[in-house]
Amino acid sequence: MTSKQMRDDPLFMRNEFETEGKYGFPIIHKQQLNIDNIDLIACSDVSTHDTKNLHKGVHFFVDDYRFESTYYHPEKALKRYGKYRFLLTPDFSLYSDMSPWRQIESIGKSRWVGAYWQKEGKIVVPTISWGSSRSFEFCYDAIEKHCIVAVGMIGCKGNKKAFLRGYYQLLINIEPEAIICLGTPFKEMEGNLIVVDYLSSRKGDN
Repeated sequence: MTSKQMRDDPLFMRNEFETEGKYGFPIIHKQQLNIDNIDLIACSDVSTHDTKNLHKGVHFFVDDYRFESTYYHPEKALKRYGKYRFLLTPDFSLYSDMSPWRQIESIGKSRWVGAYWQKEGKIVVPTISWGSSRSFEFCYDAIEKHCIVAVGMIGCKGNKKAFLRGYYQLLINIEPEAIICLGTPFKEMEGNLIVVDYLSSRKGDN
C-alpha cells in the first residue's frame, strides 16, 4: 500500500467523524431507547443463528480479545452484532496501572466503534470506564450530555472508593438520562439505575 493509499484509507486515518475533547475522540450522540425493558447478552455469547435474543442489547464486559474485531474488522463485527436491539460500546480495558497513552487509546477505540455503529444506523449506548483519577481528564469526553450510558460492576468490588469517585464524576460530566448497570451496584450509586444481572446476560434465551 502506498502512502497516498494509506491516507485515503478510513480504517487507517480514523478521521471521518465529528470529534470533541483534548484528544479528538469521535462523538457518540444521544439516541432514543425505551428503557422499560432492558436486557443484555454478552458479545461472546451471540450466535449467527440466534433468533431468541434479538430483543437484547449486546455488552462487551468480557476479555478484550473477544471483541478486538469491533475496531480492527468493523464491518465483519457489525454483521455479527448489528442484528440485536442495541449495542453498548466496547469496554476496552482501562486499568489504573496502564500507561496514560494506552488508556487514551482504549477510550479512543471505544468511541470510534460507537460512532461507526451510529453512522450505520444502530442504537448505541456508550460504556463509560475510568482508571485512576488522571483518566478523568479524558474518559468522559465525546459523550453527548444526557445520554443513556452503561457501566459494569465486574472487577470493581475490591476498590469501591476509587470506583465511586469515577462514578460521581460521570454523573457530573454527562448528566445521564439513565445508567444501565451490569452487576450489583453499590448502595451509594445515585441516578436512574437500570440493573441487569451479569449471570443472566451470559446465558441468553436458549
